[in-house]
Amino acid sequence: MKKIYGFLLTLFLASSFVSYADEGMWLPLFIDRLNYTDMQQKGLQLTAEEIYSINNSSLKDAIIIFGRGCTGEVVSPNGLIFTNHHCGYGQIQAHSSIEHDYLTDGFWAMNLEEELPNPGLTATFLIRIEDVTEKVKAMLNDQMSEKERNSEISKIGKKITDEATKETHYEASVRSFFAGDEFYLFVYEVFKDVRLVGTPPSSIGKYGADSDNWMWPRHTGDFSIFRIYSGPDGKPADYSKENIPYKPKHFLPISIDGVENEDFTMIMGYPGSTSRYFSSWDVELAIEESNPTVVFIREQKLNIMRKYMDASDAVRIQYASKYAGTSNYWKYCIGQTRGLKRLKVVEKKRLEEADFTSWINGDPARKPIYGEALAMRKEAVGKQREINIAQIYLNEAITRGSEIVLFSRRFNNLLKIINEKTPDNTALDNEIKKLKEISINHFKNYNAKLDEELLGIMLTIYYKNVPQNQQPAFINTLYKKFKGNFSAYANYVFSKSVFTSQEKVSKLLNKPTAKVLEKDPATLLGNAFLDIQQTIRKRYSEINELSAKGERLYIRGLREMKKESKTFYPDANFTMRLTYGSVGDYYPADAVHYDFYSTLAGVMEKEDPSNWEFYVPEKLKELYNKRDYGPYGKNGEMIVGFISNNDITGGNSGSPVMNARGELIGLAFDGNWEAMSGDIIFEPDLQRTISVDIRYVLFIIDKFAGAKNIIDELTIVKHR
Repeated sequence: MKKIYGFLLTLFLASSFVSYADEGMWLPLFIDRLNYTDMQQKGLQLTAEEIYSINNSSLKDAIIIFGRGCTGEVVSPNGLIFTNHHCGYGQIQAHSSIEHDYLTDGFWAMNLEEELPNPGLTATFLIRIEDVTEKVKAMLNDQMSEKERNSEISKIGKKITDEATKETHYEASVRSFFAGDEFYLFVYEVFKDVRLVGTPPSSIGKYGADSDNWMWPRHTGDFSIFRIYSGPDGKPADYSKENIPYKPKHFLPISIDGVENEDFTMIMGYPGSTSRYFSSWDVELAIEESNPTVVFIREQKLNIMRKYMDASDAVRIQYASKYAGTSNYWKYCIGQTRGLKRLKVVEKKRLEEADFTSWINGDPARKPIYGEALAMRKEAVGKQREINIAQIYLNEAITRGSEIVLFSRRFNNLLKIINEKTPDNTALDNEIKKLKEISINHFKNYNAKLDEELLGIMLTIYYKNVPQNQQPAFINTLYKKFKGNFSAYANYVFSKSVFTSQEKVSKLLNKPTAKVLEKDPATLLGNAFLDIQQTIRKRYSEINELSAKGERLYIRGLREMKKESKTFYPDANFTMRLTYGSVGDYYPADAVHYDFYSTLAGVMEKEDPSNWEFYVPEKLKELYNKRDYGPYGKNGEMIVGFISNNDITGGNSGSPVMNARGELIGLAFDGNWEAMSGDIIFEPDLQRTISVDIRYVLFIIDKFAGAKNIIDELTIVKHR
């Protein structure tokens, strides 16, 4: 469920509905005050202190930011963590080769010595949250421009974080909520030695792949296992053989009771971004222009990658993670557009905006404060439309297009050092060393022929679809010189550039010269986009200032308007949140009913040996035919996944789904197709979180992989 939502603004809740108990991504700091009574009524058996505490062990101490964009949870006293297969996919791919194809075959460490290190991978624990709204707002005033306001927020934020981390090894950040109306300090502890312990083969961990992505019923064993290591003193440390398994403040016991319809569920994790406060104009832009443009560009990229991946196992391994990331958001945009149209979200937003306008007009004192909020937002989206296509193409077709363009830019600092009147030899040596490391990692997962074809296609669609006055003049020159054939130009670039192979780059770095760097066609192409990028970035900065002020005033006004009828929660911004609800089936369309769980029988029903997405391993078929499920099956069935009405989004991937006692019952990994508009508007009748049942996870570890050492490390409980 991982997604990148780069071109959309991070906003808050916009719905004329009252807050349903199942709706909301709540800051755990306020669970006691805002949610605890309702959670108890739904079945919670923990105290608020057992969920979030800064003085005692609590659930928050078992929840981590896994890497840079997912969630994980500690499940043993020795720092073992569970997360999704797709969250660990990059690390699994990095360790894979033709000789050791862990993507295809899976990987299981049978002891600590076999666990695999992952440079750059981190596990981040939340230490505490603190409300610093008054400290920040004391330095702000309504006469400030948005630029001045943001500058002041940054200054006071740094002062607060410096004070919070002084003489500690902690890290901290001050984050804004409700579009800059509230501010909270988050203090973290970051562990830097995280090792791969186990992963099922992709035929289990990625079963259904693109076809089933965002769909229910789902039959994917989307999990992987890692371990956090600390220094001998228990504190974070870089990778070392002397490091020891981390001893957590809290870890989650695992329940194999299973789930029943309407069972209480709660999820803690790090949702990335929602836009629940999108205006009607924002939604129209997403439907009409932004989403379709992203879909079109990514579809071209996927077609090229798939062609080369199907032709070579080496390329398949190299591009597995890149393809998965590109595909995930491609399908997300398709589903979101469909959902926004089907659920008539634009119309719902307009009704809310009309209510807001009526409320303002109901009291003359409100107009000077809130009267311009909607006009500002409408104007901002209108200005965004003028450059939206150009911005998306720059992001998707150029920056995230052919890798040679971005890779060549990595050498700009080297060129700057060389061109200094008196080059700093130490700085030069350090930059060369850094670039050598970057190059090794880059070319490990790179195919020049694929990238060449990608460059030709991306430039072709860029030239065709971006307004001419928003393109670099260099592109028009190339069009004329190569008679409109950008594939021929791409062939020229790859025949002349030094950035196409490890050997050429190594030769350059052994004796770098300004002439080679400046004349390289990849460098010239990359630099050609700098001016237009800066121009568009400046325009976006101006638009964001207008939009931000309108957004803040709208949210502030809406909270005042509905203060007696609604409890508001802030938009997701990759800070820890809690969502609670229950297991539940649903009716996606007329005469269609989806049950709340899926089974291993469904895996076998979908099997298609001719389609890699639906390949079933022989060992799994043997276990199914024998009904050899161990203690994890129930009534002759092996449950694979279940759904609940918890409110999650990208970033929640890998989040623990817990029962009323705070025991792990599943791993959240996706949302459902019918509610793909959920990041913008929550639809309680349709929105479902898709999770892999923890019993299926244990079954795969135990019966399929035979990794008894992992099972023995867990605390497994059964109450019924």
